[in-house]
Amino acid sequence: MKKRLQSFGYAIRGIWEVFSTETNMKIHIIITLLVIISGVLFSISVIEWIFCLLCIGLVVGAEMFNTAIENVVDLASPDLHPLAGKAKDIAAGAVLICALISVIIGLLIFVPKGWHVFFP
Repeated sequence: MKKRLQSFGYAIRGIWEVFSTETNMKIHIIITLLVIISGVLFSISVIEWIFCLLCIGLVVGAEMFNTAIENVVDLASPDLHPLAGKAKDIAAGAVLICALISVIIGLLIFVPKGWHVFFP
């Protein structure tokens, strides 16, 4: 049981590390707060909340994997190497794809609601 509790502590430390040091994660947090505020203001449905929360988790998780990959690559290959750059670019591309899909889903949810508010 003690080991299991320790593993949660390590995970929380990792989450804190990414949130406190990574600029892109701070941007994701700001966008997350805007989505949550918009969701409350527009009274989105449970299904829409599920999609928003899945997107938030997907992007934040992808950013954390990206950060972990960058750190491991930097540790393994401190000098410039084409494969190191390729690995980092692929990981960053994965985050971009997750973020773009999340933006599309967000637009599908929020644009019609905003449209009805501004053009009744």
